[in-house]
Amino acid sequence: MRSSILLADTRLGIALMLAGATSLAISDALAKFLGSSYPPLQLLFMRAMLGLPVAATLVLATLGPQGLRSVNIRLHLGRGAVNVGSAVCFYAAVTRIALAEATAIAFCAPLIVTAVAAVLYRERVTAGAWLATLAGFAGVLVIVKPGSQGLNWAMLLPLGTAICYALLMLSARHIKAGEHMFTMMFYIVAAQALWSALPQWWIWRPVAVQDVPTLLGLALTSTVGLGCLTQAFRVAPASIIAPFDYCALIWATLLGWWFWHEVPAPTFYAGALLIVAAGIYMATRKTPGAPRRSQAHDQ
Repeated sequence: MRSSILLADTRLGIALMLAGATSLAISDALAKFLGSSYPPLQLLFMRAMLGLPVAATLVLATLGPQGLRSVNIRLHLGRGAVNVGSAVCFYAAVTRIALAEATAIAFCAPLIVTAVAAVLYRERVTAGAWLATLAGFAGVLVIVKPGSQGLNWAMLLPLGTAICYALLMLSARHIKAGEHMFTMMFYIVAAQALWSALPQWWIWRPVAVQDVPTLLGLALTSTVGLGCLTQAFRVAPASIIAPFDYCALIWATLLGWWFWHEVPAPTFYAGALLIVAAGIYMATRKTPGAPRRSQAHDQ
């Protein structure tokens, strides 16, 4: 009986992971559509403001009013600022490079966590983990092609996304125990709305009526995707479901090809394979002190 329940939870977790990764890939594509008309900070602000009621409804429906209480407000504000940096870098990237390339490079965040944790937290990192980290960074270099005549410096933007995302993963360790994942998700969205609101007086562009449905889709897919990923890590083991997050790379490649006729160079696939393989190894290895992928997806 217990094994059948665990199997059902695992299947549900995988389904939620696939749904969440797909929703976020669609959200990224919608951001690329809108990126030529609006600055990244405005896109993030509109996404957060439209997504905040959805996040609040989710918290109230599952946890009640007490779900909006937190003893980590200051930490959430700091993490929200870092999250703004992550999103702005990615939104700026997808308007300049292929969607698949930006997605693949951003997926090196768990590898950055390993390197930073070894230095700042004095964590013991196995030889296998270091080799996987080096392989993943080699994959980034294969995609970026530094030193080549055709180097596009916009390729560094998703690397900025990965660095900020890694900081989010590490900062999750400082959240006091007992806070629900949905509460953390709500405050991340709220902090996004707060920080991205500050510069709107100087950067705001009038919103075209025809863009409203796309903006609503951006907010809905990003919030629903985040909720699905958060719930996935609640019901199933991270080591089993985390690798399914990489289906977002498949969707990014297909969406980029379908809508913008983006066909990545052959070297992209080699680099992406290294990043994905390294990421899956890091997600499934058994290291008690390592940050879980769920901590990143709480964001």
